[in-house]
This record gives sequence, structure tokens and C-alpha cells, in this order.
Amino acid sequence: MPDGLRRSPVEHGFPHLATVRAAITALYRRLGPDGVRRFGASFAPADAAFTDAEDLLPGAQRVARALVRHYRLPDARMIVSFRAMEHAGSVELAAGPEYFVELNDRFRTHRRDIGAALSHEVAHVLLHRLGLEFPGTRANEILTDTAAAYLGAGWLLLDAFREDGVSSQKLGYLTPEEFGYVLAGRALLFGEDPSPWFTSPQAYTAYVAGRTRALRDAARPPLTAARRTDRLRYARDRRYGRPAREGGEAAYAFEGSGDGLRVEFPCPVCHQWNRVAVRGRVRVRCALCRAVLDCTT
Repeated sequence: MPDGLRRSPVEHGFPHLATVRAAITALYRRLGPDGVRRFGASFAPADAAFTDAEDLLPGAQRVARALVRHYRLPDARMIVSFRAMEHAGSVELAAGPEYFVELNDRFRTHRRDIGAALSHEVAHVLLHRLGLEFPGTRANEILTDTAAAYLGAGWLLLDAFREDGVSSQKLGYLTPEEFGYVLAGRALLFGEDPSPWFTSPQAYTAYVAGRTRALRDAARPPLTAARRTDRLRYARDRRYGRPAREGGEAAYAFEGSGDGLRVEFPCPVCHQWNRVAVRGRVRVRCALCRAVLDCTT
């Protein structure tokens, strides 16, 4: 499957956020919360390092093997080659155990980004092994980018983003800010800070924007951490039983009435919707990821 390679212009913002959230939910459903937590250690920058002094093919194979270990695919073998192509890379998703990965010829001279391209292609293999896919090429590529980032290797894809007044480069199908959003969600879960690994100043800026959006998810009603103005709006909506939307996104919704009133809202960790009775201050355990959410319903 091809991996996107864009040099100019670069799309910004959060146009794919609904699909990104659905991808995170799908990972939790397929791997389970314990399975996701097995990826608590991010891919090490040293394993992705690639100098001009290192031979191209052995070096690419070395990085691919390290990614196979990171994604916990011990019986998968990556055969890496380079050729002229439109996309950054592609992988032949056969039955295995050998998978043939082709990378764009430009990586022969842009070796610092080989790890980024391989992090996406090996993630394709992981999802293939898991039997996890979305309908349509674009949605499936967004799923792959999200999986790579959320499972600890996709910070390389964001670090490959570079932009100046003359040219720009971005790998993958997510916008830089969406990569930052996924990485921030992972960082909040595992208590890590990926920002010291970024060599691209633009990657850091995108990460900060994504982190701001992720923190908003953790501070929306009925979560107790919500701002006072949002809490007041929630109280009005609860009185009239009307749903709330933020920028076109559903934030929460009510069903029932009186003593049977219930509120539905997305978990800020896995984005699975939970439904609970409206009865004041409660602690809610997400039915999917088992995160404990402090709520004022």
C-alpha cells in the first residue's frame, strides 16, 4: 500500500479528526487496553538514526528489523528496496513471513527520513496481521498513520515534516497537527514527552497545536476538569435535554428525562462513547479502555 509523500503545499488543521478518533477506538477494540499498553516504550531515536557513512541497504534493513521488534512482529521479515515512484513507499501485504517494502529513490539521499517511511509501511503489516482495516484507501491510510503514532513509532512521521518559505515536505496522510494530536494522546496516556526527539522545528510547533486540541478533549463536560463556562453551558443543555456540538463534532448528548436522564460522551482516551446516569459527581470507568473518568454529570 502506498504511503503519501507531499512536498508542497501542506494541509494543516484537523480535517481528518473524526477518522483519527475512530482509528484510536479501533485499536483499543482490537488490541484491548492491555495490548495497547504493551507499546508503552516509544521507538528509540537511536534505532532510527541513519548516517551517510552507513551502507544504504544494510542500514535500511537494520531500521526495518528494529521496527519489526517494536511492533512485536518477531516472525515478519522485511525486504527493503528503492525505486522511482510517486509515493514515499509501499509494501506488499502477502501472507508472510516475508514482506517486500519499496521506498522512494529520494530516500537514498534523504536517509534521515527512512525510519519515518518504514514506520508507516511496517504499521501496514501489523494492521494486516491484526485483520484491522477501514473501508477506502484514504481512511485506511489514516488508520495506518494513527496506529504508527499511537503505538510509539509515528513520531518519526511528524519529525519528517519540514516547511519554509520556499518548499515543504510531509510524510503520511495526517496533517502535522493531527500527528501532534495522536502523539499527545499517547503522551498523556504513558506520561512521556516526545518533543525532545524532534529535529524539525515545524514538527514541534505542530505537536504543541495537537497537544492543545488533545487537552481540550480531557476538559469537556461532563468531565469535572471542564472550564466554568463549559460547565454552565452543559447545565443549560442538561435542563433542556439537548445535545452539544463543538466545531461540528458531537460533544455530549442526553437521553431520557427526569430521574431516568442519562448523558452520553466520548472517552478522552479511546474516544469510545459512554452512557451514564445524570446524578452529580461520579467516577466513570470507560467500558473500552478502562480509564477512570472524573465526571460531574
